[in-house]
Amino acid sequence: MRVAAVDIGTNSVRLLVGDVESPAGALRTIDRRMHITRLGQGVDSARRLAPEAVERTLTVLREYQDAIESNGVTRVRATATSAARDAENRDDFFTAAKSALGTELELLSGEEEARLSFAGATTGLDAAAPYLVVDIGGGSTELVLGTTEPEALCSVDVGCVRITEQYLHSDPPAPEELSNAVSAVRDQIADVDRAIPDLRDAATLLGLAGTVTTVAAVEQGLPYDRDRIHHFRLTREAVEDVFRTLALEPVAERRHNPGLEPERVDVIVGGVIVLASILRTLEFDDLLVSENDILDGLARSLA
Repeated sequence: MRVAAVDIGTNSVRLLVGDVESPAGALRTIDRRMHITRLGQGVDSARRLAPEAVERTLTVLREYQDAIESNGVTRVRATATSAARDAENRDDFFTAAKSALGTELELLSGEEEARLSFAGATTGLDAAAPYLVVDIGGGSTELVLGTTEPEALCSVDVGCVRITEQYLHSDPPAPEELSNAVSAVRDQIADVDRAIPDLRDAATLLGLAGTVTTVAAVEQGLPYDRDRIHHFRLTREAVEDVFRTLALEPVAERRHNPGLEPERVDVIVGGVIVLASILRTLEFDDLLVSENDILDGLARSLA
């Protein structure tokens, strides 16, 4: 079955076209794309999707509709996450998005998002279980513990865009801004730690999405390469080193780091704060970077 999955997040809009026979079977990728459209621009404060952010996203969805049609896809699933959950005008966006993409959008809850991310990241994984899957997005972060399926999960409102807009206003961020951001994220992760104490028992910590893959690319000092990033082991020491480097650089200098996409330059420090806080608070020494994520979970769900 040829399927297509579209993930409309706070920071990026992504497409996966692939062939899949069963939810646990092999997934053969035909086309995989990502565009940063920053749909969540200003949503944390305004609680509305900005017209320019909506238009950027609709432009990408029209491109994806062409790709879906040209690849002979038989089933499509398109979902929206944190920014849409927070926006009062999401119904207007969903109507326009259906016209652009040719498919009706689903609004995922944080728990549904977490379950799909877990399914995408762990199917066929050759690593010690149980797993703790951490998906750091633009507006929210999902943490899911399980072996063959989720056993405990939660979604917290911390992400690279949200933390940047709430706390990091200077260029580079002022020490007080960084301190306040770190404290806020640490407190939220500590709440999760108290609510789900078994998180620390995970044998493998899996990190998903753009913040994690970008830190891995910057640590490698190479332009982004999916094959090099997938299942790269990222140490807590390396994350701390990347955090110090990026947080102290103004945007004009930060953009020259190999592996850092231009569209992520202004929000990467907020994302690394979330990543570093998880490693610190839950006391993990490293994590396994996964390029398989919610897109893969969505595609498999169509089988």
